[in-house]
Amino acid sequence: MLTSTVCAAVSAAGLGIAAITAYRKRFLAATRIAAFSLIPIGLVMTGVIDWVTGIVFKPTVWAGFGLLALSFVLFMLSRAAERRRGAIGSRKERKAAAATRPDAVAPAASAPSLGAGRTAAQPATKGKAAPDKAGAPKDDFSDIEAILKKHGI
Repeated sequence: MLTSTVCAAVSAAGLGIAAITAYRKRFLAATRIAAFSLIPIGLVMTGVIDWVTGIVFKPTVWAGFGLLALSFVLFMLSRAAERRRGAIGSRKERKAAAATRPDAVAPAASAPSLGAGRTAAQPATKGKAAPDKAGAPKDDFSDIEAILKKHGI
């Protein structure tokens, strides 16, 4: 009952300010003030204010919000732990998966091995890549080098 009285007073004060503003020939501002001042009484008439005060002043509602927050925190912790641990659960499964997966870098290599790579029979040439059996270069980066040189990189 007290909340509806306060909201009615706020709305009446807002409408009074809107009337004074309209008297000063500021009709756009007066219309905005009137629109905002009608919100509290509209909320009281629809029952929203009683619902909100029922939520705010009940300890069981706050306990429910606390449980929801705890549930959210536990869920996020489990997601973070799952992401950190990886998709595979046990240590044996991780070792087995690592053994079947090819290494990105050979153990004694200084650069990543992306494919079959060069052998001792194919020495590295400066400037251009070694041509394969068909005569075309294996990795032709000359156009990329030209673009980088053009930009001074």
